[in-house]
Amino acid sequence: MTETLVSVADVTKDYDTGKVTVKALRGLSLDVAEGDFMAIVGPSGSGKTTLLNLIGALDTATTGTVDVFGTRLSGLSRRERADLRLHSLGFVFQAYNLIPVLTARENVEFVLELQGAGEERRERALSVLTDLGLGDFADRRPNEMSGGQQQRVAVARAVASRPRLVLADEPTANLDSENSEALLAMMRGLRDLHGMTFVFCTHDPLVVSYARRVVRLHDGVVQSDERKEAGQ
Repeated sequence: MTETLVSVADVTKDYDTGKVTVKALRGLSLDVAEGDFMAIVGPSGSGKTTLLNLIGALDTATTGTVDVFGTRLSGLSRRERADLRLHSLGFVFQAYNLIPVLTARENVEFVLELQGAGEERRERALSVLTDLGLGDFADRRPNEMSGGQQQRVAVARAVASRPRLVLADEPTANLDSENSEALLAMMRGLRDLHGMTFVFCTHDPLVVSYARRVVRLHDGVVQSDERKEAGQ
């Protein structure tokens, strides 16, 4: 039986701007199963990024519960949440969040080192960068790379340790169609070979076409949840 990795139950999320309260999520419920290759879609303001941040222990729900790997996030200390993010989750942010003084390889290695990887971390970093077409850019710093190249470094950093769950916010936003295809094929390969689970927030029809499950949000709730048949 497939394990449930994430359970979001009747979650609301309000943001107080000082003048008005913005209701980003309005009683949303959603489970993520082990091995899911899921695209979360919807118009801007539908709650996609908010949901991703809650699952990733980057934010907290106003009401409702979020369980990840069987652990209720609201019961964790700040340190425990940080440990969960470091050791079990991979993140791809729209803003890349690369360390500007480190090379592409060093950015990937840095996370592996924090996770306790030994001398093999250099080889692992170079391997995943090469898989993403960045072998010749491993020694370049972020300001020496294009936005699309930086995006791929961010993906390499997220998947290098093969975390159980990867959360990606618009992972193909700065990529051309060829690099987007290569990126998605690599991620799907990691899912098939190592059982990694991927959840994407996206507006990209290509990501949706690769996804095995498509969840549509509207006004902070799940509007539809579609699983594709094998081969679609």
